[in-house]
Amino acid sequence: MSPDTAAADRRFTLTLGCPDETGIVARIAGFLADAGAWITEAAYHSDADSNWFFTRQAVRADSVDCGIDELRRRFAALAHERFHPDTEWRLTDSAARKKIVLLVSKDSHCLIDLLGRAQRGELPGDIVAVIGNHESLGPLTESLGVPFHLVPFDDGAKDAAFERVASLVDEHDPDAIVLARFMQILPADLCERWTGRALNIHHSFLPSFVGARPYHQAFARGVKLIGATCHYVTAELDAGPIIEQDVIRVDHGDNVADMVRQGRDIETMVLARGVRWHLEDRVLVHGRKTVVFD
Repeated sequence: MSPDTAAADRRFTLTLGCPDETGIVARIAGFLADAGAWITEAAYHSDADSNWFFTRQAVRADSVDCGIDELRRRFAALAHERFHPDTEWRLTDSAARKKIVLLVSKDSHCLIDLLGRAQRGELPGDIVAVIGNHESLGPLTESLGVPFHLVPFDDGAKDAAFERVASLVDEHDPDAIVLARFMQILPADLCERWTGRALNIHHSFLPSFVGARPYHQAFARGVKLIGATCHYVTAELDAGPIIEQDVIRVDHGDNVADMVRQGRDIETMVLARGVRWHLEDRVLVHGRKTVVFD
């Protein structure tokens, strides 16, 4: 990619959520126009039930008359003067590469998929570390040049193990902490510390079949569809705001092993989409729900 192309591809992205009222779009449009911003994407959603307004605006960075820090300062002043006090907003720069840390156990399919996407440049971020509670995925991870940290979860020592995981994660201050089939439940304090950054892939179509062995639960129930859910992690098990879901059909001839095999394909696709949208600032959280400008 030439320098000119890279400059043209760089984006400043504004995301905002606030109580809905007349004039929000005009205020944002006027602010961006005053800065000379060339808008490349603009998305809006007004939720009638919560009376909450959501927007995502992406602009060419090379069209703006200032840097990202000055643009943030200007918008902060506008938000203070002209927007509701409960307004939540962010301004990000695509030139600032985002960092991803993966947490894994024994299953490799989500790890392999994300490592491959990162290596091919398909993720808007860099996988800076993989942390696993089993050593089996270490050689695979390190063969692609990504550091692997083994943190065993021995009986009676989970608190110490999670302290070590937290220390390793926080060293990187990542934008995304991805539980890529990490078969441990995060303690409540880490869920709180990593709010809005920790993403999980659950191998069922939530809210159905929460918890362990969802494919076995689905088989016992005789379902005709199985799915996967990418969601933010909260202290309530498998109940965080949902980012993405998908399903495939199964029938009476499929056993649990068939469901697991077919489900892996859905898990990898759903997690990859969820991670990408999160890194691209396309997911706005409000309460237990999300707005995803995909």
